[in-house]
Amino acid sequence: MKKLTFSLIVILLFFGNAKACDICGCGVGSNYVGLLPEFKKYIVGARYRYNSIATSLGVDGLPTYLTNYERYATAELWGGFNLTKKLRLLAFVPYNFNSRTNETNGIKHKNGLGDITTLFYYELLNTKKALANNKLLVNTFWVGGGVKLPTGNYIPTDKNIVNSNNLFQLGTGSIDYSIAAMYDLRYQDIGVNMNAVYRLNGSNKYIYKYGNKVTIASQVYHKFKLSNNASFAPNIGYIYESSSQDSDSNEQVDISGGNVNMGTFGFEANYNRISIGFNWQTPLSQSLAGGIVKANSRMMLHCSVTL
Repeated sequence: MKKLTFSLIVILLFFGNAKACDICGCGVGSNYVGLLPEFKKYIVGARYRYNSIATSLGVDGLPTYLTNYERYATAELWGGFNLTKKLRLLAFVPYNFNSRTNETNGIKHKNGLGDITTLFYYELLNTKKALANNKLLVNTFWVGGGVKLPTGNYIPTDKNIVNSNNLFQLGTGSIDYSIAAMYDLRYQDIGVNMNAVYRLNGSNKYIYKYGNKVTIASQVYHKFKLSNNASFAPNIGYIYESSSQDSDSNEQVDISGGNVNMGTFGFEANYNRISIGFNWQTPLSQSLAGGIVKANSRMMLHCSVTL
């Protein structure tokens, strides 16, 4: 237990001190995974993510005629496969629906395949202990990493909008790498889930590099058993995202980088092999791109089947 606690402290210190804006899971991807259903061999599913931001804000973050209102919706197929008892592979294939509205230029749409991501997780710990009061204490701890492929279209000229960032893309155009950790502590039906991902972004062929990004998520949940085959688990939690500034031709991009703190709530429901879930995330505080960008609330809806 002391070894596990020490490992968690090291991970959180590393992630917490890393600078970390492919901001808030926009067109260039989100690190948030959420609570994953348990599966013995395979799992396949779909999820829908939506969020919106305002960019090119004026003094004190107030909108002007140059302000862009950007909406990002992603329909995503994903799946998991337990390669061995302790080694797990996850893959995510997103299709993005982006739109940007501006007082002067009207509405622009950008739809298409996003960046495909694969993640490997290795189980370091899985213990179950019956306590004196007949309650069960369960610990699981996974660590891993992955790669994001440049399958989403990146248009270099779209970065040239005055007083704006470079988020309105289907992909980064670069190969990016991730380090990840997941920890779950459950006391009978009440649990805490923690998820941390650090993404190291590469430069694309246009010598544009998005800032490295960290995402830390923590959720408290309670499982209610409705029947032998059904359960319902509401959850409430917190997400921290932070990104270092982008670079363009090795020059720092001023209108980029920042951090956001978000409160979350949602639920996970299971019936036999079918799971559905919903998660709502709302900003508690933010400092994005020097105040030029403002993030709004976002949501995620998912369903999956274990095989």
